[in-house]
Amino acid sequence: MTVFSADDAGTLLRILRWRRDVRHFHPDPIPEPVLDRLCAAMDCSPSVGNARPWRVIRVEDPALRAALRANFEAANAEARESYRGARAEAYGRLKLAGLDKAPVLLAVFTDMAPEAGERLGRATMSETLRQSTAMAIHTLWLAARVENLGLGMVSILEPQKVKALFGAPDCWEFSALLCIGRSEFDDDTPLLHRTGWQENSATCWQRR
Repeated sequence: MTVFSADDAGTLLRILRWRRDVRHFHPDPIPEPVLDRLCAAMDCSPSVGNARPWRVIRVEDPALRAALRANFEAANAEARESYRGARAEAYGRLKLAGLDKAPVLLAVFTDMAPEAGERLGRATMSETLRQSTAMAIHTLWLAARVENLGLGMVSILEPQKVKALFGAPDCWEFSALLCIGRSEFDDDTPLLHRTGWQENSATCWQRR
């Protein structure tokens, strides 16, 4: 097995600390070789039964981008209605998507019936397919950061409407819309922590 050094461990921790959910992007295009490297990094992700259930669509059609923006606006307005008073005002001040400026948008789906893997490891836990896609997204996130790019995940969307926009097969579930680009500023503090919405809490491992 390959042995990594303390320096390697320190670098990984630094990447993890500086991995942020970015909302403010420069619109500068990303060179295609960089995107190829990000795709290759995603290929390194683990998956249940080696099923590799993530399905990624690069959104380039302006009309499709506009439709996704409209979907977000509607879902965001509905979400705001669930808050009251000061919390609703605070919600309204949050920037929750980078759809307007991010040069790259990726729509990620999970194939809930992939032929690959022949159901190994998921017969009793189908959610492991969704978990596999989540790990692929996180792998992409770290790879983007190493390329000095930011990534933001948009989750305030109506999944079935997004699925319809792409004409996705019935067995595909919408997982996330990812915005990728160069960040307008660098910060190792999560946006929601910095704005006072929700501070980061330390992980606590229980023993039994």
